[in-house]
Amino acid sequence: MQALRGVRASLASARRSYRAFLHERPTLKWTLSALAWLPLGIFVTEYGANVKAVRGRSMQPTLNPDDSAWRDIVLFDRFSILLARSFNRGDIVALKSPTDSKLIVKRIVALEGDTVRTLPPYPDAEVRVPPGHAWVEGDEPFRTEDSNRFGPVPLGLIESRLAFILWPWERIGPLGQPLIPRHDARVGSPDWRRSKAELEREKWRNSRVTVAAPPTVEEPIATS
Repeated sequence: MQALRGVRASLASARRSYRAFLHERPTLKWTLSALAWLPLGIFVTEYGANVKAVRGRSMQPTLNPDDSAWRDIVLFDRFSILLARSFNRGDIVALKSPTDSKLIVKRIVALEGDTVRTLPPYPDAEVRVPPGHAWVEGDEPFRTEDSNRFGPVPLGLIESRLAFILWPWERIGPLGQPLIPRHDARVGSPDWRRSKAELEREKWRNSRVTVAAPPTVEEPIATS
């Protein structure tokens, strides 16, 4: 028992000396604290979420519309893709381009088993998405390089889902939500026309996809 008390006293003395040492060296204390939190920060950034600015015009008008003076800053949700493996039609995602590995932003239009009526320059009029793949397109069909050029993409190339616009402030809000008519907008106003165009665009995009039937579950065979 006496030996145990001696060990505890020695540990307490060492702890006090360590705290005094760091108190006299605030820069070292800050550096050690930052290093202690670094693994958590790396984990959150790699598998949780991060914030990025979106460049380009292929997702107009959903992202970076012409009437915005700012580049959209968006929350990228990596958890739902890398860990939860959640892929949904209509999601806006960031993925590595299968042609040059650069990061691009597109919308998931179809998933495995779905049949898509393609757009030029894709060589076939229709394509069935193979297992483990998705068909992705930009919202602006004349300014995008997407599956209509390089075909279905492996799900493994998808890195994150764009979840929320953080800036500019007048466009703050969630992404990938089902569109609903703007009943609060005056008929003929810019907001009304924009809402009408977005709904028509979504309707046209969905009309080109025949969703695969869900897998059937066999009934268990009763035994007597």
